Amino acid sequence: MKLILRVLLSALAVVILSKILPHVFVDSYMTAIIVAIVLSLLNFIVKPILVILTLPVTILTLGLFLLIINAIIILLADNLIDGFRVDGVLWAILFSLLLSFLQSILFSLLKDDEKS
Repeated sequence: MKLILRVLLSALAVVILSKILPHVFVDSYMTAIIVAIVLSLLNFIVKPILVILTLPVTILTLGLFLLIINAIIILLADNLIDGFRVDGVLWAILFSLLLSFLQSILFSLLKDDEKS
């Protein structure tokens, strides 16, 4: 149940960001749910491989290269999902940063509900 709520909250964050950011487009709520699922899977499977392969660059940039890795994950999801579009690397970086921020807020609300 918690996993379903996290996916739905992530989809909500994707929809909110697609309304705010001019170069991010999601055509439906179902597409937003698919984006949330695909991003979760890519972060679970592909991101650790990219982090290990780019470890020297990440160390040299003091971790800032992780922003590029997150943008690559977003752009990969863009290529995999019809109805989801991010125009360029800079918009993918901004989308990634704001998505992480919004997810942390929404997930903290979920944790507060569990305590009561």
